[in-house]
Amino acid sequence: MTHITAIDWLIVALTLAICFVPALFFAGRSSKSTSEFFASGRSVPWWLAGLSMVATTFASDTPNWVTEQVRRFGVAGNWQWWAFALTGIATVFFFARLWRRSGVLTDLEFYEQRYSGREASWVRGFRAIYLGLFYNCFIMAMVTLAASKIANILFGLSPLQTILFAGVLNVAFAAHSGLWGVLVIDMIQFFIKMTAVIAAAWFSLVEVGRRLTGMPEAGAGLKALVAELASRQTGQPVLDLLPRFSGSSDLWDTALMVFILPLAVSWWANWYPGSEPGGGSYIAQRMLASRSEKDSLAGTLFFNIAHYVLRPWPWILTALCSIIIYPDLASIQAAFPNANPQLIGHDSAFPAMLKFLPVGYTGLMIGGLIAANSSTILTHLNWGASYLVHDFYRRFIRANESERHYVHAGRILTVVLYTIAALLSLTLSTAQ
Repeated sequence: MTHITAIDWLIVALTLAICFVPALFFAGRSSKSTSEFFASGRSVPWWLAGLSMVATTFASDTPNWVTEQVRRFGVAGNWQWWAFALTGIATVFFFARLWRRSGVLTDLEFYEQRYSGREASWVRGFRAIYLGLFYNCFIMAMVTLAASKIANILFGLSPLQTILFAGVLNVAFAAHSGLWGVLVIDMIQFFIKMTAVIAAAWFSLVEVGRRLTGMPEAGAGLKALVAELASRQTGQPVLDLLPRFSGSSDLWDTALMVFILPLAVSWWANWYPGSEPGGGSYIAQRMLASRSEKDSLAGTLFFNIAHYVLRPWPWILTALCSIIIYPDLASIQAAFPNANPQLIGHDSAFPAMLKFLPVGYTGLMIGGLIAANSSTILTHLNWGASYLVHDFYRRFIRANESERHYVHAGRILTVVLYTIAALLSLTLSTAQ
């Protein structure tokens, strides 16, 4: 549906090769033990741990979701997740060293160190199933749904076709190379993804400049974009960094939902991977895999700076440009008449903006979007399998098997987890 040249496809192939081929060399190391498969032998340097955290939280649904919030609530809509910077800072300065010092393989194992008795065992086992299976599969389903929407806009692929392609790639590498492979893939993918989304923001501004001023330049586009959006005073101003707290009840409702509740309640009361107090889940997995307490702290600090301060702005700029190019959902559908109407939403505006990328950059963006999907799915497969194997199967069902037996179980569960997530994605309509 989007014109893609042979050069673009060559760049896609090179991007995938650069990302995934290095991970092939870690199969032997990851097969030695669960410590290697799920924690990289506790020898990960801070920069690799930090880059992996950032890459993992940049999924294929992330720019889509940010675009939807900006289009619906303005830039201030991002406070729904910016509020979690409070937990991130707490994780850096209060928890990062302590996680590494604990010596556990997963954060759930810590329950039976901190507490005692059958109740502690029950909580550990319950959360292994609840988080590792149910919660984890819903997150992967959201990411897979976003990939399906992007592939439908760009290529006209059905959700099932997208699932088959992404599933084979992700499951094969997650099962083959363990956490070492995931970390290396994440590191490479981070730079590819950031280059791609910066290019998307740049050429979106070029298109806005062409339409509003007749000058196809990013600088002219930025000035025209700010002037045009600033002139729209009805409702919540799009460019305001904070929501409005006066005026109609709708403005108060917006402020309550995107700012007041996140800052007052959500940052400490919600559990979500990468944002929960203490930095559990795959963030704790990276801290536990770090080679020292200092590496654990430094990697988590880098993650929080990149996650909240540096990375969001290319997405936000692209989302703001999409308001000019596609003012409503009908305009997106009109620009892509063959796209599935059931998949069209405000989150579809981000992939719709990619039509303005020139030759070569389109291939880079496609490679970056595949990387965004893979970096998150690979992490969730390894993290979920670590809970199910180490905190449930090994703890309650088969306690005295060999290390290779548990690694093999982890590989089987990797396939099971993605299968469940893929089926769930077919029942969802939006990442929200």
